[in-house]
Amino acid sequence: MKIIDPLPMYTMWLREMIRFFRMKARLVSSFMMPLLFLAFLGIPLSLLPSGSMPGIPESMNFLDYLAPGILGMTLLFSSMMAGASVLWDKEFGFLKEVLVAPVNRLSIMLGRSLGGMTTSIIQGFMIIGISVFMGVNVSSVSGLLLSIVFMVLICATFIGFGVILATQLGDMEGFMSIISMIQMPIFFASPAFLPMEMMPHWIKSIICLNPFTYGIDGLRGSLVGYSTFPLIHDFVILLVISVVLMILGSYCFEKMEID
Repeated sequence: MKIIDPLPMYTMWLREMIRFFRMKARLVSSFMMPLLFLAFLGIPLSLLPSGSMPGIPESMNFLDYLAPGILGMTLLFSSMMAGASVLWDKEFGFLKEVLVAPVNRLSIMLGRSLGGMTTSIIQGFMIIGISVFMGVNVSSVSGLLLSIVFMVLICATFIGFGVILATQLGDMEGFMSIISMIQMPIFFASPAFLPMEMMPHWIKSIICLNPFTYGIDGLRGSLVGYSTFPLIHDFVILLVISVVLMILGSYCFEKMEID
């Protein structure tokens, strides 16, 4: 048996894509919350005088600073919900039918992960389009292309994390309660909303330990040309963490028991 079989991977990826485009409510909700954040938080605060907020260059308004953070928020929330998809299929018996097929679990896991990653990046491009429409200045075409790399790494990191949680918790109620408790601290313990320069020292330490910080910083550096850390620093840290979490997620998925 092949270690990785492309056909099951493609099948699982295609299923995730079909489910995404059939769920009209999910399409609408995926950009409504980011739109509200940008419209009712980003635009009013961008009217503040330049340089009035520590950590934001005088040449940049708050909307430019906020947009990559809202993009990262969308990727974070949608990626971690990949675990809910696993539990949903397990609960309704679809996963059991798939796993009895003569296909290794790694191919199934990778196909599902690629599907979740693709749908998250589609939502990400929707947010970029909304941001540009509202007046956010994207630095360059090359920066836009580089942002795709960081979007992929953010998705891989938190899809792996979501799958680990799903396989260890085993039921939808437990997963949803834990995921709602984890998502917001990960989001707020990052420079998505406010610069690190405005935070107390002890919060800065927590922010630096948060892998999401480097995803946000990489998105901001590539899209609007401003980052706290060097982009190569963001890339290497996020790459290592995403690989580790995807490997752990694949291992947990292979060992998961199906009742």
